[in-house]
Amino acid sequence: MSLLESLSPQSLAAPESGIVEIVNYARTRDNLIPLWVGEGDSPTPQFIADAAIGSLNAGQTFYTYQRGIPELRRALSDYYARHFNKRLPAEHFYVVGSGMQAIKLAIEAVVKPGDEAIYLSPAWPNFAAALEISGGKAVPAVLNFVDGTWSIDIAKVEKAITAKTRALFINTPSNPCGWTATRADLEALLTLARAHDLWIIADEIYALYSFSAARAPSFLDVMTESDKILFVNSFSKNWSMTGWRIGWIVAPPETGQVFENLVQYATSGVAEFIQRGGVAALDEGDHIIKANFEKARMSRDILCEALIATNRVATLKPDGALYTFLKIDGVTDSKKAAFDIVDKAGVGLAPGAAFGPGGESFLRACFLRDPSIISQAADRLSTYIRSL
Repeated sequence: MSLLESLSPQSLAAPESGIVEIVNYARTRDNLIPLWVGEGDSPTPQFIADAAIGSLNAGQTFYTYQRGIPELRRALSDYYARHFNKRLPAEHFYVVGSGMQAIKLAIEAVVKPGDEAIYLSPAWPNFAAALEISGGKAVPAVLNFVDGTWSIDIAKVEKAITAKTRALFINTPSNPCGWTATRADLEALLTLARAHDLWIIADEIYALYSFSAARAPSFLDVMTESDKILFVNSFSKNWSMTGWRIGWIVAPPETGQVFENLVQYATSGVAEFIQRGGVAALDEGDHIIKANFEKARMSRDILCEALIATNRVATLKPDGALYTFLKIDGVTDSKKAAFDIVDKAGVGLAPGAAFGPGGESFLRACFLRDPSIISQAADRLSTYIRSL
């Protein structure tokens, strides 16, 4: 038996990221404009870094609370009171090592091997991959794409439910396509979950990146205390902290010991100095969220208007999140197109095929970048599209 053959089946089944594949192909190119990953171009603000540095200098480098330091859980409670008009006690919050780990632990909490979970596709691929590594089955319910916009068909979701279905994974606003659930959509999904006794794993990381309202509708707006909902979130997008690897879960307090145990056997907690940076972000960083949003709004308009003006892109401005999911006339193989665009246009895009069913002929561009850089990318892409 070879070395690889002796590894576990679930580890061997872990798929290569279609996003990372194109990044690795071209990350060292000169004069490349990288729009392929979901992050902005601003470093973490200094006041957040200073809080972490101060914590390090104070010697806060020991094991700490596995549910999160009390100050951070209190700051999360205040954040939700400000932005979601919902005062949740600190006991609802569990600090984890990234939004990705929040998703992984939520899966482990509610899905056992052999169970199914339904997700809305196209989708960030890590949910489906993490679920299947854990022994579950990811079942896509494909969003509708009509006249340049995306929408949900609740009947598709309901049709996908089987006796093995355990959870619905709902990401809104959506990565990659920007679809944003209405309050009525959330109510309909919650009705389905109640009727079939399903958990909802709600990824609302882009809730404050809504281009038509102060924030996107949230399950917090429609749920009751008895509803089975886990919220997963991250510090990455709001406060330019992608490299910090810190996130959180919002869960019923009675699940607290479960999540503490899951954290114990995964990472044994998030470093205190990183959490101190998180406290500063939450308590002092609303202006950073606003600045990032304004940058995203301006850059979204520049990029989307230029692409639409080619008359060869069937994609309108997204309602939320940080991405345009563009469909170019004549492009059916998004992976091939992504490599071609790197080579000929000097712009890095993520192939839509990486995002599952419904995304095969699309390409994703993250527009949380300096508007002047986005303008250059828009010119390059427009020239490329017109040359096809």
